[in-house]
Amino acid sequence: MTFKKIIFQLHKILGLTTGLVVFIVAITGCCWAFRDEIESLYDDYKKVAPEDKPILTPTEAKYLAEEVFPNNTVHGTLFKKADDAVEVIFYDAEPEFYQSVFLNPYSGEVIQVDNHLTGFFAFTLKGHMRLWLPKEIGEQVVGASILLFILIIISGFILWIPKKRKNFKQRIKFNWKKTTRWKRKNFDLHTVVGFYVCSLALIVAFTGSMISYNWLKFVVYKSTGGEKVAAFVIPENVSEQNNSKDKVPMDLLIIKLMKESPNAEAFELHYPSTKDESIYVEVSNSKGLYYDADYRFFDQNTLEEIETPGIYGKYKDSKLADKILRMNYDIHIGAIGGIAGKIIAFLVSLLTATLPVTGALLWYGRTYKNKKS
Repeated sequence: MTFKKIIFQLHKILGLTTGLVVFIVAITGCCWAFRDEIESLYDDYKKVAPEDKPILTPTEAKYLAEEVFPNNTVHGTLFKKADDAVEVIFYDAEPEFYQSVFLNPYSGEVIQVDNHLTGFFAFTLKGHMRLWLPKEIGEQVVGASILLFILIIISGFILWIPKKRKNFKQRIKFNWKKTTRWKRKNFDLHTVVGFYVCSLALIVAFTGSMISYNWLKFVVYKSTGGEKVAAFVIPENVSEQNNSKDKVPMDLLIIKLMKESPNAEAFELHYPSTKDESIYVEVSNSKGLYYDADYRFFDQNTLEEIETPGIYGKYKDSKLADKILRMNYDIHIGAIGGIAGKIIAFLVSLLTATLPVTGALLWYGRTYKNKKS
């Protein structure tokens, strides 16, 4: 067999094997692209009338929210602007529990309770991440299929390259006439669309694989010169104080950070799970973006700031390799380019979803023709 015939067989087998998975992942990715914009149309309950009085402290917010879910674990509390509700986030892995309690920051009144595991976007995310299968099975299927899809993109591009230069124009545009048969139209849809979408689809697939596999994240980080730990690391306290009389109240931390970063979008404070673990606060600096957030860690006894050995620390201290990893999710969903980036991500996902369909039709047409002959 010639080189191209081997590549063709590889492309066909991998395409037929992973086609349904790629289609589902691409379509659900489409639906996810504008989640923030769509949810903002019906989240008026997250806004409150500002008052000239102190807001709830992290301790008060945690106590009030735990009255709603006394048997679940508080993941963190989100503080935003003066006219935003305080959000207390609950999360447990087994059994999976992920809900938020929204409180009036001035009165402590419970405004609303949101279940993040129900609704259209929760359904979409489960399909995107694990095909609505059990987590331990679905995530492995999706991860392996997207890795194989990277090979499909590369092999498809090799097959796309015409043997002669004069055929190049036929591969980059639709030249349909009234007499053009549907098989030819389907072939053009697969090859022309595949050509235009392949580079961006490769980026989306690769960034998705980095989310799925820590080993790939490690390889990318070290190959770009990374020197830190390629993971999120919460450091331990540096003090040995355990006497409650000498302990500095955690509630002072949010006030301190709000004064230091008055233009920040939000402050998400996470309560230590053990007496040795430090407090960490995620300071969001840009609306709708994650990569430029500052992750700050504080001794829970003295509130002394502690540096983390991981890549998730203060953004200004990040080097190139750190930024590449931190930007991965924002690149994957297109948020890195604002609304224009999300439109591109939406179109790339939509067009990518057509490729398994047109590819399957090509295979069916050729197989059916051979049998008929």
